[in-house]
Amino acid sequence: MPPLELTDWQYELGGVLMGAGTSVQVRETSGLGRPPVRDADVDQPSMDGVFAGLDYYAARQVQIDAAVRIPGNPAACHDVVAALQTAADDPAVRLAGGATMPFRLKRPGRPVKRLYGRLRMEEPEYAQVIHGFVPLDLEFIATDPTFYADEETTTEIPLGWLTGGGFRAPVVAPIFVQSGTTAADRPGWAHNQGTGHAWPVIRITGPVANVSVIHSTSGRRLDFPTLNLAAGQWVEIDTRPGYRTVTRENGGNASTLLSTASRIDLFSLPPGPSEFRWTGFDNTNTSRLRLTWRDAYTAL
Repeated sequence: MPPLELTDWQYELGGVLMGAGTSVQVRETSGLGRPPVRDADVDQPSMDGVFAGLDYYAARQVQIDAAVRIPGNPAACHDVVAALQTAADDPAVRLAGGATMPFRLKRPGRPVKRLYGRLRMEEPEYAQVIHGFVPLDLEFIATDPTFYADEETTTEIPLGWLTGGGFRAPVVAPIFVQSGTTAADRPGWAHNQGTGHAWPVIRITGPVANVSVIHSTSGRRLDFPTLNLAAGQWVEIDTRPGYRTVTRENGGNASTLLSTASRIDLFSLPPGPSEFRWTGFDNTNTSRLRLTWRDAYTAL
């Protein structure tokens, strides 16, 4: 099901549309500025001040002061509150460690952005529900404080066969083309158009063996020295915060295939273009690497 279309000053949580022009009026939203910081400052010994340590962002606490206003229809007011509660009660989110739900928002002059987290509080006041009016306090905890683009971006990179950078004129026989007995590599580009670090989901589809994925810009790499995928088989590396898994097409954990020096928690897309290369053995030239990510933003 496609996400709801948002216009300026509208929000969507659990399939419930809120804000301008809807039956759920949003009077105030807080927690959309700089997220709380977990600092590691240490008092300076025998002198004034502190030594500034590392600053990590904590969860973003988004408070929404809203009111359901559907004059003369108390049942519809109850339905809105129930819809929010049902979305938060989904076992796929509530009973799965690390699973989250999106909170989408649209501000004037900005594209639709989303936060990922969980609805932690939903407190309605039913004193005036008979008149079709229910004040509603919501608290959404964004476990990842980064704002993400509403649309995903995907790029697919085939595994090249040419041994080097192509042909140099004049071309003289014999012409050597790689047979698949040595690893081939081909560059590709991913462009994070945001202002923060984005986290890709990488899927490698066989047939291919002995795979390495290299982020050429930073030099970071993910190596699978014992990986051997047949046609139709795949492995997926999810680098997103809260996930960070390596799985096979049958749902099995494949993290043991990743070399100990590989760090998926550091394999991000910085703002701007990033060059990727991947290597592997494939004498059919049908294997593919697919990158999927959402542009990341530090602010609205």
